[in-house]
Parts: sequence; structure tokens; C-alpha cells
Amino acid sequence: MSDQKGKRPGNEPRPSIPINTFSVTFVLFLVAAAFSLPAAQGSGRQLDYIGNLTGFLQRFFPPNFTDWRPLLDAMIETFQMAVLATLVATVLSIPIAVAASNNIAPALVVRAARFSLVCIRSIPGLIWALLAVAVCGANPLAGIVGLSFYSIGYLGKFFSDAFESVDKGVAEALRATGADLIQGFQYGIWPHAKPFIWSQTLWMLEYNIRSAAIIGYVGAGGIGIWLHTYQELGQWDRFAAVLCCILAIVLVLDYAGERIRSQFAPE
Repeated sequence: MSDQKGKRPGNEPRPSIPINTFSVTFVLFLVAAAFSLPAAQGSGRQLDYIGNLTGFLQRFFPPNFTDWRPLLDAMIETFQMAVLATLVATVLSIPIAVAASNNIAPALVVRAARFSLVCIRSIPGLIWALLAVAVCGANPLAGIVGLSFYSIGYLGKFFSDAFESVDKGVAEALRATGADLIQGFQYGIWPHAKPFIWSQTLWMLEYNIRSAAIIGYVGAGGIGIWLHTYQELGQWDRFAAVLCCILAIVLVLDYAGERIRSQFAPE
């Protein structure tokens, strides 16, 4: 008791900062940000950034919807490309994700599958579209092929994370009762990972809508062809009309995706 009375506040030990993965990663990120500051320097000339931006944006208003009918057809084609690419990528990503999951596949298979996914993700979507145009020609099929490959790299990663987040004890318990490997996955892992997989698939569809608008620059079909045409002609008011069409469909998909994802949220 006397020892406790004799202690002074100044002698109390100071609270230590916990060292964990988050704190180390955060510090490393700050160091990387400080290291990257030289890249933010401009041309060195005194430019009126606000004036340049204002003058450029004035060319976009008001949007010119004169070509609304061909724009509508191109937007429908863009949507079709994104849907088909997302469907193909989802179907192909599930078995790849299974092979890339530590709690399902052997270590050697996991390393090979993850290396393949990293290789796919390292190639930008526009490069995939260029490769597809070289093989399939300048048409919407090239856009579907390019978007499919690009999407596999991300969906395979997302799906494997979903499978690994599931407690493998359920699947192991099923295996112990006589279920085979496929049944253990079907009843022990898939039901728990399915909501996350569906959510990521919807997100990929939204992303592919935006990407499909860009790959048209290299001749892969979709509304991006009109973006490229209006840019070359300097018709920025019509360019703005294309952006409004893309914004409208992305907003609709985002709203629908939120409503659908909310149905899978735990109560």
C-alpha cells in the first residue's frame, strides 16, 4: 500500500506503441509517399492551371446529343461486351481461384495458379485489347476477349481470397464423414463464399462497362470508338455527350448492384 502511495505520476511507464502488420505497413506507405514526392513536380513553367482547366471544360458544355441514335447503339454494344466478358471471366476464374487457394489445393498448384494470375494482372487492359485486336480484328469480339483476360486476373484473386476466408474445418468435417473433395468444396466452402463472389462479379461488371468504353480507342468496339472520333475532331461537346451516356449506365448498375448486394448482407 505504501509503495503505491509513494509512486508519482511521472514514474508511471509510458504506453508503448503496438508493433503490428498494420502499423508497419502504414509507416512504409508514408516512407514511400515521401520518396515519391519528386514525381509531383511540374514542367517548371509558370502556368495558369485553373484558367487552363476552366477553358478546357467550357468546351464540354452543353453536351451535344445530336448523334444520340448511333450513341445508343454503341452503348448497347458496350454493355453487351461487358456482360459477356464478365460472364466468361467469372466461369473461368472459379476453377483458377480454387487452384490458387491454400485451403483447397496443394502448395505447388497454388504457387503456379497465383503466378499466372499475377502475370495476367501485370498487363494493362488496353494492352490486352491490343493483343485481342491483333488476333480477332477490330470488332467487338476483340473487346470481349481483351476484357475477359483482364478480368480473370482480378476475379481469380478476389475469388481465391473468398475461398481462403472460409473456415476449412467445415469442409474437413464433411470429408471425415465420407464426402469427396468436390462435395467438401460444394457444401463446405462454396455456400459461405458465394455472396462475396457474386458481389465481386457485379463490381467487375461495373468496371468492365468503363473499361469497354476505353478499349474502343484501339478498335475493340463499343462506344469508345466515338470517344476517339470526337477527340480527333475536337468536338468536345459531343465527347461530353458520350461521357454522360457512360455515367448514366454506370449509375444504374451501381444502384442495382447495391440493392442486390444488400440482399446478401448478414442480418
